[in-house]
Amino acid sequence: MKKILNAVLASLLAGAFILPATALAETIKVGAILAVTGGASFLGGPEARTLEMLADDLNAKGGVNGNKVELIIKDSGGNPEKAISFAKQLIEEDKVFAIIGPSTSGETMKIKNIAEEGKTILLSCAAAEVIVNPVAKYVFKTPQKDSDAVKKIYGAMKDLGITKIAVLSGNTGFGNAGKGQLEAIAPEFGIEILASEVYDKKETDLSAVVAKLMANKEIQAVVNWSIVPAQGILAKNMRQAGWKVPLFQSHGYGNIKYAEASGAASEGIIFPAGRLLAPELLADSNPQKALLMQYKAEYESKYKEPVSTFGGHAYDAFQILCHAIQDVGPDREKVRDDIENLKNFPGTGGVFNFSPTDHNGLAIDAFAMWTVKDGKFVPYKK
Repeated sequence: MKKILNAVLASLLAGAFILPATALAETIKVGAILAVTGGASFLGGPEARTLEMLADDLNAKGGVNGNKVELIIKDSGGNPEKAISFAKQLIEEDKVFAIIGPSTSGETMKIKNIAEEGKTILLSCAAAEVIVNPVAKYVFKTPQKDSDAVKKIYGAMKDLGITKIAVLSGNTGFGNAGKGQLEAIAPEFGIEILASEVYDKKETDLSAVVAKLMANKEIQAVVNWSIVPAQGILAKNMRQAGWKVPLFQSHGYGNIKYAEASGAASEGIIFPAGRLLAPELLADSNPQKALLMQYKAEYESKYKEPVSTFGGHAYDAFQILCHAIQDVGPDREKVRDDIENLKNFPGTGGVFNFSPTDHNGLAIDAFAMWTVKDGKFVPYKK
């Protein structure tokens, strides 16, 4: 009997040493700080829904190398103070592996140092170039550069013979950063900014600003830089006043709900964005086409709403993070290094090529120019 018991015990002990091979898999906590509600919900809503869809699909397939992903989404409502609180909570209490978001540039800038101090990877869904310039070790972003967006806008203006413009911007981190880029790059394209106005992000009527600008008969076009509903309000106020100069928007316009909010007044608006808005127009050889078509189809089928470039930013952040974990395992420092050296990685925003000096990884060719025609986004042609 003693021999039998010893044999059983030996067998159990042997099994104990076999189990860890499968038990090595762990749950990877990924935090997300997104403006699911509030004025920036056109950004954060699609981002949150995209992450939930991707995480569910990934976990259903077994996770990343057997590691399931636990997604912890915090709704900041676009409030920087909430973003700060959530960042600390996710890092200190939830012990997340990485954070995706925030949705807005102002929020991201508020938590950039928190991520650095916590040595936590931050993949921002916000666009301002100052998020990654200067480079911070743990901070990356997936939207295209605002300086490249400015260059695309000015290039379109040059083709139209426009040289004298007015600049409007929201008083947010994104608006302030864009205003700075517009002013800095204007001389390179022979553009003269005749007027520059900053409005409150909660503004509900910009008719007074429009009237002020209309008084200057030399203004040939307007550039608006914001991600708030005022984008649509401005378009309405301009058309109501009978001001027919071209209206250019930033790459923060890439959600068709913005165009729908201003109805017929949105007709003819010109803006830069990635190619997610019409992936079917891409050549089959384009490295982005397959993933863009798949993401668009899955998102629109699941949520019954048009896909947006903002959801695409979250898509890219999640895929980049998971790709790195698959490469090197759930080791934060190794994952950070892997992201920093990622090359030729197709995403919704473009083909990413990160480096130690570039934590955005996208070039100007990530942008195409778009316009609103018959209430839809279509490629812009002069």
